[in-house]
Amino acid sequence: MAGGNLTKEIVEAQKLNKTKKTVEKQATNPISGIGKAPSVKSSAKNAAVKVEKPASKDASNLVATINNFNANKSHNRLYSGYANNPIQANNVVHGNEIANAVCQALKNRTDVSELFVAIHNALGDKLNCIYTGFGLFHETSKCIDFKLYSKVGGTYASKIFQSDAENPIMECFVTGKPIILKDNKFLNIPYLKNSETVILPLMSIDKCLGIMLLGRNDLKQNLDLVSFIANYCGLFIHNFELLEQANKYANTDTLTGLYTHRGFQEILSAELEKAKTTKTPLSIIMFDVNNISKINRELGHAKGDEVIKLLAEKIKQSARNSDIAGRYGGDEIALILPNTNTADAKYLAEYITYCLSCCFIDDVGPVKVSVGVSSYPECSENQEKLLILAEQAMIISQAKGYKEGMSAIISSSDFNFWDDEALNSFAQVLSKRHSQLGINYEDELVQKFNTSEVKSQNHLIEMVTSLTGAIDAKDPYTKGHSTSVSRYSEALARAINLPEDEVQRIALGAQLHDVGKIGIPENVLRKTDKLSDEEWEIMKQHPTIGAEKVLAPNPGLRDLIPMVKYHHEKIDGTGYPMGLKGNEIPLEARIISVADAYHALVSDRPYRKGMPLEKACAILKDGAGKHWDADLVRHFIAIAPSLSTSV
Repeated sequence: MAGGNLTKEIVEAQKLNKTKKTVEKQATNPISGIGKAPSVKSSAKNAAVKVEKPASKDASNLVATINNFNANKSHNRLYSGYANNPIQANNVVHGNEIANAVCQALKNRTDVSELFVAIHNALGDKLNCIYTGFGLFHETSKCIDFKLYSKVGGTYASKIFQSDAENPIMECFVTGKPIILKDNKFLNIPYLKNSETVILPLMSIDKCLGIMLLGRNDLKQNLDLVSFIANYCGLFIHNFELLEQANKYANTDTLTGLYTHRGFQEILSAELEKAKTTKTPLSIIMFDVNNISKINRELGHAKGDEVIKLLAEKIKQSARNSDIAGRYGGDEIALILPNTNTADAKYLAEYITYCLSCCFIDDVGPVKVSVGVSSYPECSENQEKLLILAEQAMIISQAKGYKEGMSAIISSSDFNFWDDEALNSFAQVLSKRHSQLGINYEDELVQKFNTSEVKSQNHLIEMVTSLTGAIDAKDPYTKGHSTSVSRYSEALARAINLPEDEVQRIALGAQLHDVGKIGIPENVLRKTDKLSDEEWEIMKQHPTIGAEKVLAPNPGLRDLIPMVKYHHEKIDGTGYPMGLKGNEIPLEARIISVADAYHALVSDRPYRKGMPLEKACAILKDGAGKHWDADLVRHFIAIAPSLSTSV
C-alpha cells in the first residue's frame, strides 16, 4: 500500500513539475528579454493546480533526483559540453548590449577568420547561441567555404557548391533571404546539440557576400535584430575586402604584375621573422637585365618593357607556390625563397636563366641577365644587408659575363669581400642605395674589417690596402696618400736600422695612419677653403677615431694604435690629440709624422701645387726640433732624393 501511494505521489509531482515549466516558459520571452506576464485567468488556474495537487517534499526531491539522473545519462561524457549549455529561458538580453558586443568584436580586426571567431564569442555570450556558422562565397570555385563553431570550442568546416541548390545555406545565399529551420539535421554533424537554426545572408550594398548561421531556439522572434547583425558584419567584411584589394593594387607593379618595391620589402620582413621563428633558411635571388639602358635608348622603352615583362613571366612560371617575386628596381626583379638554402637557390636561378636563354625577342635576341644570391642566416640575418649582398653578387655576376651562353650565378658566399672587384661592387651598391636604406658605407666597411678572419699576414695587408683605398676614395684630394706614407715610413725605419719585423709593423701602421678619416664628414674632408675653427676641431678627431673605432675592436691590430693615435703629436707639445712632447711620443709615431708631412708638402692640393723636393726638405729642416724629431728629419732628408715624389 505504501509503495502504491509513493508511486501515485511521484506521478502527481511529475505533473506539477511539467505545469511549472509551462508557466515559466509563458512568463518570459527568452530572446527579446521583454517579460510577458501570463494572463490572470491562466495564472489563477495554475495557482489552483498548485494548491489542489500539493506534493510532499520527499516526493519532489525524489523526482528531482530521478530527472537529474536521467539528464546526466542522456549523452556521452566525452561530448558532455554539448549538453551542459542549455538555453536559459530567463536569460534577459537587450539589443544595445548585443550591438555593443558585436562592435567590440569587429574593432581592430585585420583578418576575416579572426572576425568570425570574435563574432561567435560575442553571440555565444550575449545571445547564448549553441553554435554559429559563417561562410563566404568564392567566385573562382563557385562555392561557399563554410565553418561552424560550437559553444564548447568544436569546429566543423565544409564547402557548399553553387550546384547544391537544395542545401539551405546555398538557398539563403542565392535568394538573399533569411531561412528558419526547426532543426540542424541538414548540417549532418555528429554530437551537435539539436536546435532551431537561422541562416542569414551577409548583405552589403544589395550584394550577398555569404551567410551567417545561428543555432538557438526562438530566434524567430528576434529575426530583425540578428538580421541587422548579419548585415553589419557583411558591410564590415565588404569594407575589409575593398581595403585589402586597394592595398594589393598599391603594392602591385602594373607592368609585371609582381609586388612593388614596398610590397616586396614588407613580405620579406614577414618571411624573415617566420624563418627566425622556425629556424629555417631563406634565400634571395636578384635578377638584373643586361644592357637594358641600351635597349631603351636604341629600341625604345616599349621594347625594354617587353624584356622586363618576359623576365617577370618566366620567374612566375618557374617559381614555386611559396616563392614571392617583386620588382626591386627599374630593371631588377628579386625573388624570395622561403625554406631554401644557397645551393637550392642557385639551382632554381640556373633553371630560370636557361628558360630565358631559350626565349628570343625581336631586335634583342635572347634575354640576358645577371644573377646574385644571398641567404639567411648564412650570409646575414639583417634584411637590408641580405639585399645589399644579393645586389653585390649580381654586379659581380655582370662582371663575370657568360659561360657557354649562361649567366654566371654568384652567391655572396662565393667571393672574398676584400677583393678589388667585390669591394668596388659593394661600394657601388651602397652608393646607389644610401638614400633608400640609410646605410653608411664606411661603417659597413669598418664592421666587415673588424669581423673578418685574418688568415695570414698577406691577407691582413690586402684588407688594410682595401680599407685605405676606400678612405682615399672618400677624400680624392689625398688619393694614394696612405700608400705613399707607408712607403716613406718603411724607408725611414730602415735608414735608422730598425729590425725588419719592426719595419714591417711601421709600414702597416703608416698604411692605416689616416684610417680615422673614415668617420669625418665629407664636407669637411673635401672643403677646398680654409677650415673654420669648428671644422678643424672635427678634423682633429680622426687619430682618435682611427685608434678607438677601427683598431681597438680588432685584437690583431691593437699594437698599431700608438702610431695611428699619436702621429699628429709635435715635439714641442703643440700637437693633438694628447699634446705629448719629445720622447713621450712613440718612435714609430714620430717616423710616420715625418713621412706624412713630407708627402703632404710634395703632393698637389686643391689650394696649391705640390712643392719641389728641395723646398719640402727645407720646411722639414726648419721644423726639426719643434714639430718633428730632428734626428729623424736629418735621416729622411738624406734618403728623400731616392724616393719617388710622384703621387
